[in-house]
Amino acid sequence: MKKHSIKVYTSDAAFSNPVFTNSFAPHRIVFHRFRSSENLQESLDQALALLKEARNVVVLTGAGVSTPSGIPDFRSDNTGLWSMTNPFEVATLWAFRDHPQRFYNWMRPLAKDILNARPNPAHFALTQLERMGKVKAIITQNIDGLHHKAETERVLEIHGHLRTISCLNCGHSEESAPHLERFLQTGEPPRCPRCGSVMKPDIILFGEMLPHDVVVAAQEATLQSDLMLVAGSSLEVMPAADLPALAVRSGSKLIIATLGMTPLDHLADVIIRGDVAKTLPWLAKHLAEK
Repeated sequence: MKKHSIKVYTSDAAFSNPVFTNSFAPHRIVFHRFRSSENLQESLDQALALLKEARNVVVLTGAGVSTPSGIPDFRSDNTGLWSMTNPFEVATLWAFRDHPQRFYNWMRPLAKDILNARPNPAHFALTQLERMGKVKAIITQNIDGLHHKAETERVLEIHGHLRTISCLNCGHSEESAPHLERFLQTGEPPRCPRCGSVMKPDIILFGEMLPHDVVVAAQEATLQSDLMLVAGSSLEVMPAADLPALAVRSGSKLIIATLGMTPLDHLADVIIRGDVAKTLPWLAKHLAEK
């Protein structure tokens, strides 16, 4: 059995170096000459063929899976959240500690969108693939919880979620729903019932440790896969962005399904340029017909 060493980094690694290492030397990376066609249908047919052959599919999802549900992404030009706000002013752990009200002012419209959002056909298609026995894990960069709402069983949320809220002062943690509903009504940040400090949603801010167990589980799932499907991720944020390369280094096939280009397109066996709310249901439907 191959042995792999795994390192876990803080989320500010998103702006620095790749964060995963394993026992494979860098020169062992296989650079695919991807077989995708400019024709969407041909790309879908190629992806379907790979899915039929695969026995252990791991999916990595990004914001593009949730935008059809009305949740804005972070990095799109002109429309992404970071095009309108400097993330270092509102979304770092230090900014939260120093100016929690500023964080919550920024978070208010996003929290409203997330709480009102419902899963779209892309989420349900991935749940269908899981129930077929193809997908063994969904690793998501999203904090919206829509995979859970779509009743996917194994979801690894590497950037956290909004279901719970915690106090950084005394460590108290509880369900976030009543706190967030009150916050959306009043604009007042939720406070800890034990010590009175402002509580923080259990999402990962820049400069904060990623959830160790979740990251390790994501790495292990990736290493065990024989096919990784990337859906709706720009693959710009570490450590998630390095998972497809880790999959390729361990011998997996790679499908990238996004509207735009990614830094890892050159590693892909198939690239699907289309709306994941349409392409993923097509794949699930035709895979079920085998």
